[in-house]
Amino acid sequence: MTATPEPVDSRVTELLGRPPTVDYQVVVAGADGSPVVIRNEPLTHDGRPMPTRYWLVGGTQRAAVSRIESDGGVRQAESEVDPLELEDAHRRYAAERDAALPPGWGGPKPSGGVGGTRRGVKCLHAHYAWYLAGGDDPVGRWVADQLDGRAEAGRP
Repeated sequence: MTATPEPVDSRVTELLGRPPTVDYQVVVAGADGSPVVIRNEPLTHDGRPMPTRYWLVGGTQRAAVSRIESDGGVRQAESEVDPLELEDAHRRYAAERDAALPPGWGGPKPSGGVGGTRRGVKCLHAHYAWYLAGGDDPVGRWVADQLDGRAEAGRP
């Protein structure tokens, strides 16, 4: 007898700890089919701007990135990533997100780049999510390198 996989919506709700407030698509899934990264629409169900286009929802991945953040990873990434490359990434992220707004949308629009920030690094999770989804994100690449280094060293 094979188990029937959970519906994606209930799994994403479980991973987020609440029902999503925005329409989304699972764009990266684990080997078992579990959602790892979702791509959010730029507006919530009630029309509020949603600046975060890519969201890291996979529990294992989220925990690993949280450990990097708790070890000072945000400041370290900001000091090690080329600021012009990061600025360009914010621009490209915002352009992709804003292109998904409904045609003729006249209401409030999301602002900022990755994770809603205009400059620097706000959240390693958002950068890594975009990187996993195929985005050319220098901070996401930096996070991937950090995770690889920790795995090679036998650290979580």
